[in-house]
Amino acid sequence: MSAINEWIDSQVKSNDVVLFMKGTPTFPQCGFSGQTVQILDYLGVAYQGINVLESDDLRQGIKDYTNWPTIPQLYVKGEFVGGADIIREMFQAGELQSLMEEKGVAKAA
Repeated sequence: MSAINEWIDSQVKSNDVVLFMKGTPTFPQCGFSGQTVQILDYLGVAYQGINVLESDDLRQGIKDYTNWPTIPQLYVKGEFVGGADIIREMFQAGELQSLMEEKGVAKAA
């Protein structure tokens, strides 16, 4: 496992909810990342936002880590959930809320 994959793995496993995104939660740099941030903020869950634009290695590494070609990517309790379209569809169907509850994800303070 490469150094970047080890770092990604440690982030995914040490945070309940991790969003690999373009930009930051306070300043998303693409519409898909912004939409995902809005959904997570609406749900009120605490999450770690990681800006893939800070490093080409990270930007490619996250795609290799999951074998998923697009960003953002959401992880809950160490499991890859999906990208923006999947997150939006799950949210609209109430499935994302159920997943957060089932996994015991705490609401942000």
